[in-house]
Order: sequence, then C-alpha cells, then structure tokens
Amino acid sequence: MTDYKATLNLPHTDFPMKAGLATREPERLAQWRQQDLYRKIRETAAGRPKFVLHDGPPYANGSIHIGHSINKVLKDMIVKARGFEGFDAPYVPGWDCHGLPIEHKVEQKVGKAGHKVDARTFREECRAYAAEQLEGQKQDFIRLGVFGDWDNPYLTMNFDTEANIIRALGKIVDKGLLTKGFKPVHWCLDCASALAEAEVEYQDKKSPAIDVAFAAVDPADFTARTGVTASAPALVIWTTTPWTLPANQAVAVHPEVDYVLLSGEQDGRPRQLVVAEALADTVTERYGLENVDRSSPFQGQVLENLSLNHPFLDRVVPVVLGEHVTVDAGTGCVHTAPGHGEDDFAVGKRYGLEVDSPVQDNGVFRDDLPVVGGLHVNKANGPVIEALKEHDVLIAKQSITHSYPHCWRHKTPIIFRATAQWFIGLGESGLLARAREEVKQVTWTPDWGQARMEGMLRDRPDWCISRQRTWGVPIALFVDKATSEPHPETPRLIEEVAQRVEKEGIEAWFQLDPAELLGDDAERYSKVTDVLDVWFDSGTTHFSVLEQRPELTVPADLYLEGSDQHRGWFQSSLLTGTAIRDAAPYKGVLTHGFTVDEQGRKMSKSLGNVIAPQEVWNELGADILRLWIASTDYRGEMTVSKNIFKQVADSYRRIRNTARFLLSNLNGFDPVANAVAPDSMLALDRWAVARAAQLQDELRELYNGYQFHQVYQRLHNFCANELGGFYLDIIKDRQYTTREDSVARRSCQTALYLIAQALVRWMAPILSFTAEEIHEHLPGDRADSVFLTTWFDGLFGLPADADMDLAFWERVQAVKQAVNKAIEEARNRKELRANLAADATLYVDDSLRDLLARLGDELRFVTITSTATLAPLAEAPADLEDSAVAGLKVKVAPSPHSKCARCWHHREDVGVDPAHPDICGRCVTNVEGPGEERDYA
Repeated sequence: MTDYKATLNLPHTDFPMKAGLATREPERLAQWRQQDLYRKIRETAAGRPKFVLHDGPPYANGSIHIGHSINKVLKDMIVKARGFEGFDAPYVPGWDCHGLPIEHKVEQKVGKAGHKVDARTFREECRAYAAEQLEGQKQDFIRLGVFGDWDNPYLTMNFDTEANIIRALGKIVDKGLLTKGFKPVHWCLDCASALAEAEVEYQDKKSPAIDVAFAAVDPADFTARTGVTASAPALVIWTTTPWTLPANQAVAVHPEVDYVLLSGEQDGRPRQLVVAEALADTVTERYGLENVDRSSPFQGQVLENLSLNHPFLDRVVPVVLGEHVTVDAGTGCVHTAPGHGEDDFAVGKRYGLEVDSPVQDNGVFRDDLPVVGGLHVNKANGPVIEALKEHDVLIAKQSITHSYPHCWRHKTPIIFRATAQWFIGLGESGLLARAREEVKQVTWTPDWGQARMEGMLRDRPDWCISRQRTWGVPIALFVDKATSEPHPETPRLIEEVAQRVEKEGIEAWFQLDPAELLGDDAERYSKVTDVLDVWFDSGTTHFSVLEQRPELTVPADLYLEGSDQHRGWFQSSLLTGTAIRDAAPYKGVLTHGFTVDEQGRKMSKSLGNVIAPQEVWNELGADILRLWIASTDYRGEMTVSKNIFKQVADSYRRIRNTARFLLSNLNGFDPVANAVAPDSMLALDRWAVARAAQLQDELRELYNGYQFHQVYQRLHNFCANELGGFYLDIIKDRQYTTREDSVARRSCQTALYLIAQALVRWMAPILSFTAEEIHEHLPGDRADSVFLTTWFDGLFGLPADADMDLAFWERVQAVKQAVNKAIEEARNRKELRANLAADATLYVDDSLRDLLARLGDELRFVTITSTATLAPLAEAPADLEDSAVAGLKVKVAPSPHSKCARCWHHREDVGVDPAHPDICGRCVTNVEGPGEERDYA
C-alpha cells in the first residue's frame, strides 16, 4: 500500500501545546520590560480619546493577597480593553503610605515616637518601611501581567503629593468647610486616636444590658403633665454601656410616642415605671413585675423638661425630646450623654446640654469622678452597676451579644468620645446635600451601588479629619491660641508651606519655626500638631494626582475597588471632590465582592482556607489566575479553591488548544499572497468569519459593560463549540486533503487567519501572556505586540441576501450534533468503529429538507460521514427515535464501501484509478492535480 502521508497538508506550528506558564510568563515580563511596552502603548495611543481609570491606592503594608489580585486584574482588563477599543487609556498605579498600621510596625522595630526615638527619626523609619513594602507589592502586581507606569507611580508620601494634599486642605479651608469642634468621634483605645467612619467595622460583642430608673424630682409635676397620679414615678432607660452613665445629662423620649406608667411590685418592692406603651408587655416580663396596673397613655412631648434625678450622682437632668428614639427595643426612654454619642450630641446641642467627656485619651476616667474615677473604661461597668444596686435603681440586668463598632485594625471595641478635633462640615454647610446630588450623576456598577452610597450619606455626621499621630500629612494650619480660628492669611500660608513640603516632604512642617512665616504674629498663633486622616490623603488624589499629571484627567472615567469602599475611598473622594470643585471626581464607580471558599466561608488563616496568589502563579501561571477572575461574577462573593483553579486550567487548555489548531493550520500561509477575497471564499468559511464578526461586536459590548464573566463564557463557547465542535471539525478534511494551493484550502486558511487575528485580541485583556505568545506565531507582518493594536477590523459579515445566513448555519450546527449523537450511540453498540465508517440517512420534514438541500453533497462533510442522504420524514422506520431537532430523525449504518487510505472516507470509487488502488477519486485528483476543483460548503 502506498504511503500518502507526504501528499497531505499536515498541521505544524512551533506554538507549544504545553503552556508552561509558570516558566514562560517571567520571560515574557522581561521581554515587555526590555521593549518598554507601556511607553510604546502610550506613544501609539497618543491623540486618541482618553479613558482614565484612577487607581485606588492599596496600603503599603504586607504582601498582596487574592483580593489585591482581583482588584488589580479587573482594572488591567478594563484598561487593556479600552486600549483595544481605540482609547488612550493610561494606568498610573498608586500607594497609600501614611497612617497607623505603618506606625505600629515601626514602633515594634524602633519604639514609640518621643520615647525611644525622636519624631523625625520615627517618620524617616516609617517612610523607609512603606517604600520597602510597596516595592514588594509592585513586583507582585507586575507578575500578574498588569500594565502600568510602574516606574513612576503615585505615592501619598511623595513630596509633591504631600504638598498637594496640603493644598487640597487649603481649598477646603477657603470654602469655609473646616471647623474645629468638641464632638463625639469614634475613638480607638489602642490607637489613642480618632477613627474615620471607614476605619470602623461591626462585630459581635458581649455586653451587660441594664435597665435603670431615673426618678422624677417632683412627682406632682409629673402628675400635672400626664394626668396620671403617682407618688414615685421614674423613667426607665436601657443601655449596653453602663460606663457612660457618669456622663449622662438627660433622658430622651419621642414626642409622638405613647408612654404609660406601670405600677406594680418587683421582688416585693413597689415600682412606678414609665416606658413606651408599645414595650410595656415586654418590660413587664423582663422586670418580673407583679400586680401591675397600667395607666392611660400620654405622649412623650408632655414630659419635655421634666426634672429627673441622676441614678447615682448628685445631678438633676431633664427629659428632652428626640426623633431618634425608637420602640424597636429597650424602653422607649433613652439615656443621653452628649459626650458619648452622635444622636446624644445632636439633641444635647439643641437643648444646650453640657458635653461632658470624662474619659481621657488613654481610656481612663478623670480621677475626680465618683464611682469610676481613675478606672479604665473596660473596668468601669462593674462599679457602675454596683452603684446602681446601692441606690436601688437597677431594674434589670442581663448579658446580650450584639453588633458593636470595632477598630478595623486592632479588631477591638471602640468608644464614642467627645474630643477637640478638626471636622469638615457636611450637614449645615450643604456639602452633604450637594454630594447626594452628585451620586445621581454617577454610573454605578452594579447599579445597587447608588442606593448603597445614598444610604451611607443619608445621616453622615461631620467628617473628623484630624488624627493624633506622628506619621501623616500635617493639618498645616496656624490657629489663634485663644479662639482656634485659622490665621486670616491661611491661603498664602498654605501655599508657602506646600512649596516647602515639595522640597523637603512633611518634615518641612514639623521642623518649621512659626516665626519664619508669621513674623510678629508667631506669639499669637500656634501650629496645629494633628495629622490628616489617611482617607483625606487618598480621598484627595483627584486633586493631588489626577489634576497634576498631564496624562490623566479629572473627573476620572472610573473608580474601581471592593464593595467596602462605599464607606471608604469612594465616599472620601466624593466629599472632597464636591467640596473642591462641586462635582464628583468620577463618572463611574465599579465595585467587586470578596472571596469565599467552596463552603461560602470567608478566607481566614485560622480556617486554613487562604490561597495566596503567589502560590497560584508559581504552580499554574498568572493567566490561570486572571482567567478565574474573568470567569467569576465579581458583583457578588467570589468562590475560590484549588479545585476551582484546576477547572479553570482545563478551560484554559481548551482555549489554548483552539488557538494552536488555528496556528498549526496556517503553516505556509501568506496573508498577502494567499488570502482569498470574501466573494470567492467558500460558504462555510464566510460563515465562520461572519460569526466571528458578530461575536466581536458582542464581546466589545460586554467589555465596555465590564461583564467579564460573559466575555469568558462567549469566548470559551466559541472555541469549544462553534469552532472546536463544528467548524474546525468539518474543515480538517478539506484542510488536510485538498491541494496545498487550492481555493478550498486557501479559503479555509483565510478564515482561520482572520479568526486568529480577532481571537488573540479578544483574549488579550484577560489572557495577556498567552495572547502575546499567540500573536508572535501569527503569519505575516504584525505589530511588535498585540497590545499595540486595536480590535481587528478585517472581519466581515454575510451579504444581506445570503442564501446561507447565520440562522441557516445555526440550524445546520444542530443537525450535525444530532447526527453525531446517533453515531456515538451506534459506536457504543459496537455497530461502528469511526464516524467516517458511517452512512447517514436524515429523515426530514419539508422545511428541513429545503434547508439542508442547499448543502448538496457537502452535507456529508458537514456531518462528517462518508455518505449523508436526505429522505422524507414519513419514511422513517417506526422504531427510529426523534432527535433533538424538530422534524429530524437520523439513522446511521456501516458503509458498504472501501475506506480511502488517504482521506479515510468510505467511497464507492475507491480503487477506480489503477495507479492509485487504495484511494478515492477525489483524492486521486488532489494527489495528481491540477484538475477541476470540486465545491465545498
């Protein structure tokens, strides 16, 4: 038998089947670095419309985790896709470098500032530590394949950025939005500093819940107000913070809530207790009251200014009215300490109550206080409760577990504590109302982000921006020692300080002698020693970075961070942007969820379910990590596990093998010399290109809508089903067996080339390393990098009057699948050994006959059988089952003809040519050539 292998056009490519990503990716990074690819992209995109994604700065502390990877890769996919869309899309990465976590690390190394080391040396150590940390993170972000201006990132500790943060503060001062006030703030006892809203998280805490009686000073006054006769009435409050009772200044009731007097006995003692009528049954049971009489109800407003005795201090406190009082729990009467709560402070301000804050910075009560003097807050609950018992005003006590604010760094409970701080005024200034209006102008992805942000802003208190720390941008103000008012020439002074900081960093302020700038006024004014909240640092990068760098624009097109940043960076940026320029600093905001394991548990070292991104790229490659990120719907929780990564790796291989098939069948193809014009291409090839063109439109829309999981699904489906399961399966025969330069083969190669050119671009935002590798193996002239191109414009659709349109080929695919299923079942029954050993009879209704008849003899190539015959559906054998295609039944049987040794089809003309007794007539023509070419679908 003659060996015809040499007469076949067998596929060949140097593109390896085995990806070896963990090894090849670092080599690719070195190549990109040598090319200075990011700069080339910028040069190529110069003059195009801008798209600016502003990087929310990660904190320069610790190694990156899987959440960092999600964040940076999502950003990278968007920036790259916008580049392919024809935008100039720069990406300037940044880092947040000031703040408490860095201070803590440095304290562990050199001691606290002002103790073992002076403040200046301490700040130098903080700067060095932050620089070391961000360098490690930077290398990991680069390893992920994230493109950006890594040689020139923005750092909040860069001298120019620090100077511009100070200038941003100056602009807010100019608008009259900065005030100094004695107000309650979140206070971390471990940090010994105020906390921002975004630095507070809620965790369960076990606390004593107590009910305490505040007796009316004048029972007759109570009776006159309510019409209820009582000899010893008392309003009962409920609290989970007994330690705040020494600071109590009032009891609040709701003006329109109905209250009642409960007269009864508790452990044999008479009680006359005022509570909300809606809670009367609950408290009666909780207090164990017996023989209870309930008075007629009266509204809370009649109790306004009723005098009450403090439960254990020699103090008379009033009843005040407050809309914040609810009847969801407790008693409907609220203990009010203006120095320890936002609502308390607000109602206290309205009634002129004293803002007593007896807890010092270190969490210890002032020594002069009865009961709690000299005690730490954490040890004060017990003595307070004992004092209440001694005065017989403790009505009930139980232990409850409830949600309580904690420091997000220390994970320890915080307190509300009134201190003198600097605030950006939000409510009274109108800034908050303007910010809420700006929220409506922003495009939120997912769209529920708008409602979340609106909820965050609804009752937002003034923003405390001062911190009592060492490592941070100073609140660079000179204030009157008597009034705390900023110097009248603050704008000039801010600019002079900023210019010095540009040269020397923040140390220029801390070492500044006020006389250098103030002259004779130096005696009257003092330097503010507090530093700015780090959320002010990052929240003003729209001014300190976007406005200052020529390649960037403000407002940015997009901010993208985790969903926790509605209360963090998104909000601080919105507030400062609205304050400085009366507009949000972003046109769009995208948020992503957080990772959980396959059981839905959060990633935790204690659970042992943490997967480090370094582990993934060292074993599987960064492209597998990137593909997982793209394949997962980022809008909710993102499930991750080693098993999931293995599944993603399988999907990757399917995509890679599809690309390899395309490249291997482009061996010897010259896109200029060998390409076939669209009008001369075979119908099936034209369909493949048209389907790719249609898909490209779909993918562009999905990329622009940030729907990456659908990009992945469509891309994977195209490779696995429309190409691998249909088109590529059919064309193998034509590609391998026709003459090398035949129109049939060149038409097919033209389609493969066009699809490959498009496919490599579709993949590139997600599978960046692999796409570049494919790009290098494409035939013909090409750009130095796939990232120096835009979406492929060489695709084309089908003519409007095409007999075989996209819908036609969609139905043909379904028919092929039905025939494949019938063959597979026959092979399982051992009736067939191979697809090409089958003769297929397709019993069809009239509609399907008209459709499939257009294929003519090519039906056998489409179904990959040796013979495919159409027959009326009515003639189908009675025992033949329906297929998945309406109007189609399929019967397959072994072909009676000999197998062609070259194309493996079973044909009746095998051996008709004595010179080639082992092959069919079609192969004889292709071997002998040239001759009349046959048609293909």
